[in-house]
Amino acid sequence: LFLFCGRRADRIKGLLWQQDGFLLLYKRLDDGHFRWPRDKNEARELSPQQLRWLLEGLSPEQKTTVKRR
Repeated sequence: LFLFCGRRADRIKGLLWQQDGFLLLYKRLDDGHFRWPRDKNEARELSPQQLRWLLEGLSPEQKTTVKRR
């Protein structure tokens, strides 16, 4: 999965290869912006949990997690 973000950082596009072709994903935040790296040197891999946080509009660098009841 490759993720791309525009200058305003309120939209993310994802490109995922599946067996029969590419899948394009699009996510737009109504309010706020995604926590996105400012240059190429900050690009990195995300864990599934970090990706989930990012797509929810949170920072992928959470200091602590919230336990669900």
